[in-house]
Amino acid sequence: MRTLIYVPVIHTSADLGSLAKDATERGITDLGEKVWKEHQRTVEGFWDVIMDYFTSVDASGMKIYQDGMVAGGEIGRQIVEEIAKSGSKNHELVLSLLKRGAILVKTEVFKLVKEERDRLLAITQARSIIHKITAVIRYKLLKNRLLNKRDNYIAKRIEETLNDGEVGIIFIGAYHNLKEKLPKDIQIKEIKDIEKVREYQKLLPFCNKNRERFEELGRYLISKVK
Repeated sequence: MRTLIYVPVIHTSADLGSLAKDATERGITDLGEKVWKEHQRTVEGFWDVIMDYFTSVDASGMKIYQDGMVAGGEIGRQIVEEIAKSGSKNHELVLSLLKRGAILVKTEVFKLVKEERDRLLAITQARSIIHKITAVIRYKLLKNRLLNKRDNYIAKRIEETLNDGEVGIIFIGAYHNLKEKLPKDIQIKEIKDIEKVREYQKLLPFCNKNRERFEELGRYLISKVK
């Protein structure tokens, strides 16, 4: 039996590299500073409970699969170290697991990750409203197809590299639809409910209209992992 600990993640600004500044500015503009800060506190709390959960896990020999990770081994570790230095709690946790004996696995193909990043950059760097609207439309038309291709590749990597008797951990954005693509002999341990993490992110732009449910989901995100 193979086991995969599934961690549906909420990306922080630090995870986005060169997109971070634009993402933060857009968040404040769209949500207002008060809601944006509230959201930031929830995401920080979410990562605190995820990190707390893994402090008691024996990481030796575990295989780590990471959203956006296009290299394994030493090069992959250097990438993790650089992003962790920028303040990413996700990569800080991965680095901690690697220091405790976990193994980083190349999870994604560079071409597909770059294609998505280029599409997002085209939106944030658009020089006019017309260019931005055009870039957004192009991205939305391609988004699901691109996500599906990435998920197919990630599922294949896990199938090929997670051997019988081994335990892996995957840190993956909540909007990915990976579970249904994984082999049936892999036992999945979901430490946060994917649907609730996804619902929180969907409600975020409309949180003032759905305040009660949004706060309920926020409390769930920062609750201790059982």
